[in-house]
Amino acid sequence: MLFLIYGPDEYGRSETLAALKARVPAEVADLNITTLDGRWTTLDNLVAACEAMPFLADRRLVIVHDLLKHQKAGKDRDELRAYLERVPDACDLIFVESDDFDKRSSLFTFLKKHAEVHECVPLEGADLLRWLHDRARTLGVTLDKDAAQRLTLLAGNDRRLLVTELTKLATFVGCGGRITVREVDLLVADTQEQNLFAFIDELSARRRSAALTALRRLLDDGQAAQYILFMMARQVRILLGVKDLTAQRLRPDDIAAQLGQKPFVVRKALDQARGFSHADLRRLHQRLLELDHASKTGRAEIEAGLELIVAEMCS
Repeated sequence: MLFLIYGPDEYGRSETLAALKARVPAEVADLNITTLDGRWTTLDNLVAACEAMPFLADRRLVIVHDLLKHQKAGKDRDELRAYLERVPDACDLIFVESDDFDKRSSLFTFLKKHAEVHECVPLEGADLLRWLHDRARTLGVTLDKDAAQRLTLLAGNDRRLLVTELTKLATFVGCGGRITVREVDLLVADTQEQNLFAFIDELSARRRSAALTALRRLLDDGQAAQYILFMMARQVRILLGVKDLTAQRLRPDDIAAQLGQKPFVVRKALDQARGFSHADLRRLHQRLLELDHASKTGRAEIEAGLELIVAEMCS
């Protein structure tokens, strides 16, 4: 059977893959699971892995990471596409892809039609909060609603980071304990916001090299490009709101109340907004919206698009 696991949510991809791997009995898993790197995988490698017979199990798994991303159009892609129609019944062939691959390719089109597809996108809003409460219960603790909202404000929707922070909080309050806003503020560092502010600071100052370095640091630290784009758009909206309300001669605390932001966020934004005109911010927001749409329709790679926007804004 064919499977396709893809999307910007790395944690979701990992969980989905783990569930499929768990179908193989643990005592023979090492003998029946083959993992290949799509950068170096040839059709011969793939066929050899798929054609091998399961050992003391009903099925074997062949997992290929980022093959669609690296597979070039031409004879190799056509031959791979043809082989997918004759993968042995006893083999589960699983393609695991991040979100930056060509969604117009014949391979993706074939898999969308014939494979079991799992698209993994970051959770938002009520879905993310519900997931957090479920995760807290598995850790044997209760997570207050306000604490869950505060945790997502500080750590964003990166579920890998949220699991780490929630596990730390659960250890602190102990089994059967209750996590409140107090514990979240005490133990959870606002690292994402700090890194994002560092990036926006460099962007505001038109320091192209430093801004690109800060962007690359965010990506290297494991931040999903789609999430960085979302946070950039959010920050641009804050800067636009700050500029508009500053023109009305409102105090920072009043601006924060109107925007629904924390006062220290607004005070920081007041400094950042000086580096942009209204036209700059509107143009930047439009470019981010265009990149979001283009990346989701397969017309642009999101990481390259972010770097291009940074270079344009700093030129």
